[in-house]
Amino acid sequence: MANPPTELLLDNDGAVATFTLNRPDKLNALSAGLLRELAAAFAAVAQTSLRVAIVTGAGKAFSAGVDITEMSGMSTIEAKRRADEGHALAALIESASFPVIAAVNGFALGGGCELALACDFIYAADTAKFGQPEVNLGVIPGFGGTQRLARRIGIARARELVYTGEIITADRALALGLVNAVVPRDELGARVRAVADQIAEKGPLAVAQAKRAMLRGVAGDMTSANELEAQAFAMLFGSEDQKEGMRAFVEKRKPAFKGR
Repeated sequence: MANPPTELLLDNDGAVATFTLNRPDKLNALSAGLLRELAAAFAAVAQTSLRVAIVTGAGKAFSAGVDITEMSGMSTIEAKRRADEGHALAALIESASFPVIAAVNGFALGGGCELALACDFIYAADTAKFGQPEVNLGVIPGFGGTQRLARRIGIARARELVYTGEIITADRALALGLVNAVVPRDELGARVRAVADQIAEKGPLAVAQAKRAMLRGVAGDMTSANELEAQAFAMLFGSEDQKEGMRAFVEKRKPAFKGR
């Protein structure tokens, strides 16, 4: 018997990896299998020299949310276990040493929107739709949506989207600050890849420390956050990349960063 098709496709050239959710017939709904495949894939690439990751979806959706057919009959204990898996995946993406870009090619609803929110930033196709419509099902976002959405667009606007379950256009998401840019659908892949390549050329240790400082600092007070930044800044002066970067600047050439 032939093996079923994988629910996740991975294209990795060593510097940039693209994770494609591959359940197009289900609008890339986040099944238990897909969540676990994605978590395992991110854990594996975290041990490599990867510099940037892209997350996108196959077909006309990024992800329309969790697989409701799987979740509808869950007990309280089972629902908590599934929520924990979603939170663990989001934390894995958020804490990765490399930036993760969401290339939202279509619907990003419920858990799909939460997956995008766990990424460092979001580029959206002009046909994309965003929303946290869980209240329509009698529940609330369970993979971090009540928290990351508020931090991304402000608590009052997040409350409005969560309480109403409204689905918004890509342009509205841009106006709210949910996404960084909106581009024609057929240009999305090339645009995101160009940004990923641009980041991949930078000092990977510096990018990793910048990500760490911003992620941890935003939740603390300004004094503690600035001290975290100063320590990370100073630590980088012990790296080969810092010496190479500054030497290349003085010598007016492109640096060759090695991540050391």
